[in-house]
Amino acid sequence: MATRTTTRSAAGRTERELPSGCCAPITESALSVKDAAQLAGVFAALGDPVRLRLLSIVAAEGEVCSCNLEGPLAKSQPTISHHTKVLAEAGLIVGEKRGRWMWWRADPSALATLRQALGGN
Repeated sequence: MATRTTTRSAAGRTERELPSGCCAPITESALSVKDAAQLAGVFAALGDPVRLRLLSIVAAEGEVCSCNLEGPLAKSQPTISHHTKVLAEAGLIVGEKRGRWMWWRADPSALATLRQALGGN
């Protein structure tokens, strides 16, 4: 005998039949296949400790010149450039060239998307 249960999905309420003795699922899939694939790329970019630290510095400071990242990260400028490029391609930071240096800032909408995906507000 099947039982009916009402669950809330991202699109609203849905009813489904569950087999006898089965309970409602603990969670619903909050991410579409497309969103999950996109977020996997973002999390892959954050999978490197240097990039994770770099993003935290940029987010905390609001805006940072590439020249000011060498000291805190103890990395050369070419290495900093590589890591900022990966974060920028993932959409986490945005750069603006001023003179010979790039100035970086975190993309607030990308950070909000990450918070939401992790269950934050």
